[in-house]
Amino acid sequence: MNIRGSICALVTPFAADGALDLEAFGRLLDFQIAGGTEGVVVAGSTGEAHMLEHDEYDRLLAFAVERVAKRIPVIAGTGEAGTAKTVALTRRARALGADAALVVAPYYVRPTQEGLRRHFLEVAEQGGLPVLLYNVPTRTACDLLPETTALLRDHPAIIGIKEALSSDERIRASAELARPDFVYLSGDDGTACKAMLAGGAGTISVVANLAPRAFRMLCDAATAGDRLEAQRCDAVLEPLVQALNCAPNPMAVKAGLPSLGLGLASPRLPLVELEEGPDRARLREAVAALASLANAA
Repeated sequence: MNIRGSICALVTPFAADGALDLEAFGRLLDFQIAGGTEGVVVAGSTGEAHMLEHDEYDRLLAFAVERVAKRIPVIAGTGEAGTAKTVALTRRARALGADAALVVAPYYVRPTQEGLRRHFLEVAEQGGLPVLLYNVPTRTACDLLPETTALLRDHPAIIGIKEALSSDERIRASAELARPDFVYLSGDDGTACKAMLAGGAGTISVVANLAPRAFRMLCDAATAGDRLEAQRCDAVLEPLVQALNCAPNPMAVKAGLPSLGLGLASPRLPLVELEEGPDRARLREAVAALASLANAA
């Protein structure tokens, strides 16, 4: 399972009536593959997984698997607050054709490190898919510590971690966990360059939804250790990364979809569409600038 490089955490487009917009989702998938994206996450937190009905989750994932047709890995978001529910959803993702599961640390319930260890081992043992751990304490209210991750990486079905903590200390500790059978992937666009130069094998990115080609260039340079080129690519992407920080994810990234013909800007409640104003104007400018660079390349 070669999960590395530029991986996009896909948004889920919705139509004007609130239904899944699979036509727009197909365009988004094609846009990613044409731009060099090396893997996609379907129905993760950026994809508003917790706003999807069961049948919608199934249709979305099955559509992605068929559209991608094994060209790149399709990683299903399967993390739930409860272990049994996570196992069940991981099994369902396997039946639908996913290549791996991205499993976020259980949210809201605040498990101990032993609880986290047992949770992820259970998913690895019973879920039937290779597992990528996902640590994002700002959303889950618990932190999967590097020492716990070090224990989990010995399980053959646990193949890596998406680490969203961006401190220098955590980046360094996460990079030290990497080995041939366990990858460290950045989960933070703003520090992705730093993380990959430190030894990360790639990034699961939100900004790649809107700029796949530019983000692939960053990942190629950073994972190859080309510091100067990586920093140049990072500087090109920085205006868009900063523009996306104006609202909770995925409100801002979805606001960038219409100008690229990739769908409407509307998320599902309790998220709301990014209002017209300076933030949205700045986002449009950043998207347009990167689109112009991509077209000129």
